Order: sequence, then structure tokens, then C-alpha cells
Amino acid sequence: MSGATLGPGDASPGPGPAIGVTVVIPVAWGEMDALGHVNNVVYFRYFECARVALLRSVGWFNGDSAGRSPDAPGAILHSVSARFRAAVEYPDTLAVRAYVTSIESDRVTIAHEITSRSQDRIVTEGSGIVVAYDYERKAKSSIPPEIAERLAGHMQRST
Repeated sequence: MSGATLGPGDASPGPGPAIGVTVVIPVAWGEMDALGHVNNVVYFRYFECARVALLRSVGWFNGDSAGRSPDAPGAILHSVSARFRAAVEYPDTLAVRAYVTSIESDRVTIAHEITSRSQDRIVTEGSGIVVAYDYERKAKSSIPPEIAERLAGHMQRST
């Protein structure tokens, strides 16, 4: 991946025509486990960094100290999954991409791809479902139309 190195709070458009976001994360020594590779639990934190960057890029996750915008319902993670394709070891730098695969009235499905710079290939794939959530009512809500429209701009459609 060329260009500026971005940290977990920064994001750039993903590969191709600005679909999704990509966050560049250096692997830390302490993320490895006793078997000498990055512990599987850490990949979910990598996914989270890219997912939050994507939500922030559409204005859904950038308001108060809890991360919610004052004029929109919050976002809550419904589920997340991962498919580990190759082990990652320190030192390495990872490009973690997040993009939208489907939008419903109350939820969005976000795909994740982690590419290892040293291996020059995708090492982990996954997806997460994020649901619109009204924290005041403690109930599911609808995604505001303007947020859904911006999310649609990050949707990768099947070919």
C-alpha cells in the first residue's frame, strides 16, 4: 500500500473508487501469543478500528464522549465474524479495510479485509453487523436516511 501511513484514528479510502476506508496498523510485539503469531482476538480490535473509521466517515459515530452524534441514533455491534487465512507475526504492517455490503432500515453489514504488507496478501476476512440503537429508549432504531445514503457510497456490490 502506498501513500501516507495512517494510524488507527485515521482512514483513507479503500482500494478502487473510494469504496470503504482503510486504516494502516503496525503490529505490536505484545499482540503475539505463545505460539509466535498475532493472537486471534486482536484481529477483532483491528476490525473495530476500521469499522469505527467507516462510521465516523459517514457522520454516524463522532459526537459526544460515548461516540454518538447528538442528532442520530447510536450504533451498536450486533455480531462479528472472522476467517483467518494466514498467521501474522511481528514485525508487520496491516492495511485493514472496511466497506459496506448491505444496508437495511435498521442495520448495516460491514465487510473487513486485513492485508499483510510483508506477505502482500489478505490474511483475514470478516464481517460485522451494526444496528442503529436508541440508547435513551434502549431499543433498536432506524438508520437516518442521510446516514444510509452516505453508507451506500461505501457499498461494494457483487459483480
